[in-house]
Amino acid sequence: MATRIAVVGATGNVGRELLNILDERMFPADEVFAVASRRSIGKEVSYGDKTLKCHAIEDFDFSQVDLVLMSAGGAASKEWCPKIAKAGAITIDNSSAWRMDPDVPLVVPECNGEAVMGYEKKMIIANPNCSTAQLVVALKPLHDAVGITRVVCSTYQSVSGAGKDAMDELWNQTRGVFVNDEPTPEIFQKEIAFNVIPQIDVFMDDGFTKEEWKMRVETKKILGESIELVATCVRVPVFVGHSEAVNVELAAPMTAAKAREILRESPGIMLVDDPKEDLYITPKECVGDWATYISRVRKDPTVENGIMFWCVSDNLRKGAALNAVQIAEELLNRGVLKPEKQPVTTN
Repeated sequence: MATRIAVVGATGNVGRELLNILDERMFPADEVFAVASRRSIGKEVSYGDKTLKCHAIEDFDFSQVDLVLMSAGGAASKEWCPKIAKAGAITIDNSSAWRMDPDVPLVVPECNGEAVMGYEKKMIIANPNCSTAQLVVALKPLHDAVGITRVVCSTYQSVSGAGKDAMDELWNQTRGVFVNDEPTPEIFQKEIAFNVIPQIDVFMDDGFTKEEWKMRVETKKILGESIELVATCVRVPVFVGHSEAVNVELAAPMTAAKAREILRESPGIMLVDDPKEDLYITPKECVGDWATYISRVRKDPTVENGIMFWCVSDNLRKGAALNAVQIAEELLNRGVLKPEKQPVTTN
């Protein structure tokens, strides 16, 4: 028997993407189940050339699966992950519910794939925040080369990071501008059409948002406590694809050419960087792709040992679904899950 998988939250943006990527990467699953809330019973979702009917999470028997890919929000994860563990299945969770739990590994396979073996404590592995995932893929090779002391990051995050309703709000507001229908913010704090909003998640007592806090503490957990990071996270009127402007202070000198060489050869990264030819990547160009794209690598002349770059990735893929499937592949390749055929190769 090969691995049996349940995708929880199968009708959402990330859930559908999880099913797409499992099929694309030919993950050796013997059976895949679509699971969602009770109101989604009987709804159909696609898995390759198959159509799956959704089961209600309240009625689903998790003892019949080996692995659960969970993308149903923090409250559902807090309630269901321990129950799933008692049923004997491992959960890879996309929410923020378990990321900072010391007994739950927080994993980006290109950075700390070996950490998946910490699943045994709670039978849970956490997926990082979407903005963190692409950032640490870019930081890891530079950190390995000479060490990173400090990172300053400004994000330009698409509305899909806030779910389907947020995407609908951008669409409706944009259309409304052209038909003189005054847009009314519902999902976001302010109008998102033709605007940018310097707030993602709630404000904390120190003036930072929770999204900005997540980027700092998650990066430290994945790459090491010695890295200091500060972020400003901004929502922009883009449907899919997160972008980041990143300033890195290294522990030793490095030329921009050397940084490009290192990044070009690193797993999970595509370097597209030629200012003379106006070659760089925008969020529109990254949609549907697996890579974390790096462009505009250059020296930061304002600090010692400073490097700057532009980082773009499909947040529904690397920021969520793809990273979760890559974690499953790590479990497969390390013998935790039983393949039907030879283990797949992780990009």
